[in-house]
Parts: sequence; C-alpha cells; structure tokens
Amino acid sequence: MGPDPAVAQVRLGVRRCLTRVGLEPGDLVLVACSGGPDSLALAAAAAFEAPRLGLTVGGVTVDHGLQPGSAEQAAVVAKVLADLGLDPVQSLSVTVAGKHGAGYPGPEAAARAARYRAFDRAAAATGAAVILLGHTRDDQAETVLLGLARGSGARSLAGMPERSGRYLRPLLGISRAETRAACAAQNLEPWDDPQNADPGYARARVRHRLLPVLERELGPGVTEALARSADLLRADADFLDHLAQIAAERIAEGGGDIAGGGSEGSPRGSTAAAGPGLAIEELAALPAAIRSRVLRNAAIAAGCPPGALTAGHVAALDALATGWHGQRGADLPGGIRGQRRYDKLTFSASQGEDEPPSTPRQARNREGAGGRD
Repeated sequence: MGPDPAVAQVRLGVRRCLTRVGLEPGDLVLVACSGGPDSLALAAAAAFEAPRLGLTVGGVTVDHGLQPGSAEQAAVVAKVLADLGLDPVQSLSVTVAGKHGAGYPGPEAAARAARYRAFDRAAAATGAAVILLGHTRDDQAETVLLGLARGSGARSLAGMPERSGRYLRPLLGISRAETRAACAAQNLEPWDDPQNADPGYARARVRHRLLPVLERELGPGVTEALARSADLLRADADFLDHLAQIAAERIAEGGGDIAGGGSEGSPRGSTAAAGPGLAIEELAALPAAIRSRVLRNAAIAAGCPPGALTAGHVAALDALATGWHGQRGADLPGGIRGQRRYDKLTFSASQGEDEPPSTPRQARNREGAGGRD
C-alpha cells in the first residue's frame, strides 16, 4: 500500500524540484523549517526523497525573538527535524530590525530579511548546496494579491519563482490543505504561528479575509488561478528583465553595474551611486516597460531596499528622464536620492544638501549668481 495521497504529492514536488536542479551526489540539501504545516511536510518529504537521490539533508530553524517562548519553540522544531533524520540541524537566533529611518521596510520585510540572513549563515556553515523553502500555492496567490494591491508591476505579480539562487520552492504546486493533510497522515504535529493570524500583518489579512471573500464571491479556484497567472507573468517578466539588462549595459557609462541589484537576494552596493550615471537621452528613448526596469534596478544597485521601492518611486525617477521641468530629484527608500545632473541620471546618498545643477546652462547661471538659486 502506497503513502497517503497528500504525502505522495509533497514528496513528488520535492523529487521533481531536486531532480531539475541537477545536484551532485553527496550534496547537502538544507530545509528551512518553522514548524508550521508547510515546512514540516517539506522536511519530512526531503528526509524521504533526498537519500534516494544520493543527497544528504539537513535543517535550519530560526528564532526571531518576536514573541514569548520563541526560543523554546525553535528548540522543539530542531528536535523534530533531528527525529526525522535531518543532519545537521541548526537553530539560529536573529535580531529583527525595529522601526527607524525612512528606509524601514515594515515588520514583515524586516523579519524576512533577518531570516534569510540566518539561512545564508547556515548554508555557509554547513556547505549546503541549496535551501528548501515551504512556500505553497496559497502563498503564491497571496503574494500576487499583495503585489497587485501595492501596484508594484509585473515582476511582483509574477510571484515567487521555483528557484532564486540557492533557494528552492518545491511546493508551489501544492496547496496548504495538502501539506496539513500530509502532516496528519505522518503523525506530525505542526505549530501554528499566532502571527500568521494577526490582522496587523498584511499577508494575514489577505489569507484570512480577502481570499475567502474572493473564493465565496467568485467561486472556488481563485487561488489556483492566481498562481497560474503568476507563472504566465513570470515568463513575460523574465524576458523584459533580460532586455532591460541589455539596455542598461548599453547606456551605463563608466562600466558601473547599474542593473545588478534587481533580483531577489542580489547584493546591493553603491555601484550606481558611484558611477557617472545613465545618459538621459538614451534612457528616455527606451520603451516604458524597459525603462522602468532599468530605473528600478539602478535604484536597487544604488542601495534602495527592494521591498520598499514602489512604483511611485520608479515613476518619480522616470519623470526626471521623460518629464523633467526643473524638479530637484527623487527621494528613495534607504536614504538614496535620484538626481538629474548634466543630462545624466545619477544616484547618491541623500544628505539634505543642495544638488549640483542639472544642466550645463544651470551651472553657468549659478556661477554667475554666486551659486544661489
């Protein structure tokens, strides 16, 4: 007699994902597990499938320190992972950034950033080739709705990819109900994080309020349709991003990697801020869909937090190139400012100082007027 259908579905998702990646025999697969039904079902499936593919499998859990008893809960999860046969298992504590400064991305994004830093530390310490994340089809639908509400463009509507660097999401085709059923079939007791039901978090409101209304009013299948739309949009967004990268390399001056910060988990530096900038004439000549991507990637490469950079910020940058009428610049998250200088768009740390003149004519005018506006 075979496994429970839900167990089989989760295992199949893990097997297909790991097979597509093309790992080497003996590679370590690390499962990120909170103890919730999604990541717990993922851990059990990885423990079953990885050895059959010649891989080793370990686990990591993170204590965010955001609620009483979190350290104890992390210890419980670590023991469950070890009992499932995962080895090594790491339990890491993180400090989640508090609200401070204009670049604060919000509590959910701050916790996520801290969590991913911990995952990266775990991968470095264990030599893991990949890290498995327990995002499901329901998470994908929620991500699409959040992106739609924020007006963040096609890339956010494309949702989460199956692979982002070392991170893999084998369960994007699996429902949350199936992961919970898989846990029940294997006598695993998942932990339901109370923050997942806290209406103070946008994702919790989408999960417990918005999606049920959509399912009730539009009929069943909304979650699947949203996830399917994400798959279709991702293919389009990937192609447009490719074209934007080519365009950025063509118009960037000085060899700066002005488009290097656009993907999730990409390092953010000051290459765009330090370089001579983007030529306004060539930038303005790009199709709007390409130009917006070039601008967004340049802002991220200059140091803007990706999660805090909105369509409104990109529009303000776009106006410097295509609708300039003397505006002094665009203030961006992370203390970054986009400015038009001598027919180039540049990025710099915002220090509240007067900007240099935007055109050679303005430079001559200011010199003649003692440098005052």
